[in-house]
Amino acid sequence: MNFLSKIPGPFLVFLGACALSFGGLIVKSFDGSTLWQILFWRSLFFIGVITIFLIFTYKGKIFSALYKSGIPGLFGGIILSIGFASYVFAMYETTVANANFIIQTQALFLAIFGYVFLKEKISKITLTCIITAVFGIILMLGSSLTPGQMTGNLVAFIMPISFAILILIVRKYPKVDMIPLQLVAGIFATLIGLFMSPSIIVSTNDIFLGFIAGFFQVGLGFILITIGARSTPSAFVGIIMLTEAVLGPMWAWMFANENPPLTVLFGGAVVITAVVIQFLSPLLVKKVAK
Repeated sequence: MNFLSKIPGPFLVFLGACALSFGGLIVKSFDGSTLWQILFWRSLFFIGVITIFLIFTYKGKIFSALYKSGIPGLFGGIILSIGFASYVFAMYETTVANANFIIQTQALFLAIFGYVFLKEKISKITLTCIITAVFGIILMLGSSLTPGQMTGNLVAFIMPISFAILILIVRKYPKVDMIPLQLVAGIFATLIGLFMSPSIIVSTNDIFLGFIAGFFQVGLGFILITIGARSTPSAFVGIIMLTEAVLGPMWAWMFANENPPLTVLFGGAVVITAVVIQFLSPLLVKKVAK
């Protein structure tokens, strides 16, 4: 994995976001598998690629790294596994566009949770972004008339919420190595899929799709982002990650014949605009201060 460290961080993050953007298309491409079966096979292969990554990163000290991450790492892994499960559920039940746009609200949830749990102040810009994003979300959800799709939309919010909680844990315990929690997340997500499925037997085609999803789409995507984020400013990472929200609906439109209503696209654009302003707010504040 050392050769990846020689590639510019922002480009690695971009490649990771591109990999993640295929998630919705892959979930929509499964033939006959339930969402819990999809979660099982996706998570099982995710464990495989993360294990390989940890072996190269920690050599023979994987279990030591897991032990040192302690309760924060365990709790963070469980939270991330819940995010994985909600991702599959949302992509299965609602449109790729809806799910991808809702995911981007994670920066706003982080601002809210930071205010509530870490006593971090919310600036006027951030408050404006939150209100703007809520308006965009209302536009998106207003186009969801079927009960199933609305359920998928609501579950989709678990993803940005779980991510915001995960970041809070990282901030609360900055000295704890949180990379091993990805393995914990994969194990718990696999167990969720296993216990929720009457059977894990699926077609060869769906096992292959599970391999693509777990090993390359989410596994490789997370690895690239993890490595790239080390040398990329956090605000820049957030902006680059919006690539997922843009490309995800495009893949679904091109290859899965999914055509979201214009209200969803407009509402999603409003959400992304609010998120971009939130990411750039530190720079805006500095300019005003000068």
